[in-house]
Amino acid sequence: MFTSASILLIVVLFFGVIVLTSTIKIVPQGYNYTVENFGRYTRTLEPGLSILVPFIERVGRKMNMMEQVLDVPTQEVITRDNASVAADGVAFYQILDAKAAAYEVSGLDNAILNLVMTNLRSVMGSMDLDDLLSNRDTISEKILRVVDQASHSWGIKITRIEIKDINPPKNLVDAMARQMMAEREKRAEILEAEGSRNAAILRAEGEKQSQILQAEGKREAAYREAEARERLAEAEATATRLVSEAISAGDVQAINYFVAQKYTEALGKLATAPNQRVVLMPLEASSLIGSVSGIAEIARAAFGADAGPTVPPSPPRPRQGRPGFRVPDSGSAPAE
Repeated sequence: MFTSASILLIVVLFFGVIVLTSTIKIVPQGYNYTVENFGRYTRTLEPGLSILVPFIERVGRKMNMMEQVLDVPTQEVITRDNASVAADGVAFYQILDAKAAAYEVSGLDNAILNLVMTNLRSVMGSMDLDDLLSNRDTISEKILRVVDQASHSWGIKITRIEIKDINPPKNLVDAMARQMMAEREKRAEILEAEGSRNAAILRAEGEKQSQILQAEGKREAAYREAEARERLAEAEATATRLVSEAISAGDVQAINYFVAQKYTEALGKLATAPNQRVVLMPLEASSLIGSVSGIAEIARAAFGADAGPTVPPSPPRPRQGRPGFRVPDSGSAPAE
């Protein structure tokens, strides 16, 4: 059986444990505890070991000072152009003042959540659907600015708000898909037309440059050809002048050489003529010599007896007639 002394010792020990527990408080890292004196806030306990006055002071609120996240439930939003979309997101916040967060607002998480949802519908409802789908960063920035300013008195900091999903109705998504397809086809046709135009311009530029080069080549060729003809004419004039001077000086051999050269060139041209009706008959060298001798006789008659030696004339060839006929000589009667 317990004696009275043992019972008293047990009571004292139990009372000591209660006093010790209410006096020594260990605050974990990332938390702040508020201290109340008979229900009134007095101070905030930082992480670590703290001592309280037993039976007078007690821990009021245990505030999490780490950054926290809240899921924003899906909200039905009507945009400015009367399109219905469903949007949801997440909000990140951090308590900076444990006293304000504990005593300035009741239900901190619920208050932040309702504030974010209200401003989400307000901001997204003031925008068109196209802007809504392409400007998520702008939406998040606007909501963050408004919510952070409204919750500043609660001792918290809204670090960021992100829009997770924006879901238009199915029929609206199909219409947007058709619109996107039409826009892409239009851009493809525009790019194809621009490519065809650029190709046509390049081809025209190439043809223009080619024609310019051809014209320059023809001009250069014509210039060269005219220069060659001019040189040839000058050479011909010089040769003619020299022959004329030689004839004037009484040198008959010069004109004989000149005429024989021209005669030979004419025969060469006849031989290479493409006309099939031209027939070259055998010629005797004496005919060419006779022609030269005749020219020499003319020169001798023109310049006098001192014109130089002459080539004796060749005897004339008998003319041949058609078979069965005899070519009459001059002054004779025709044969029967």
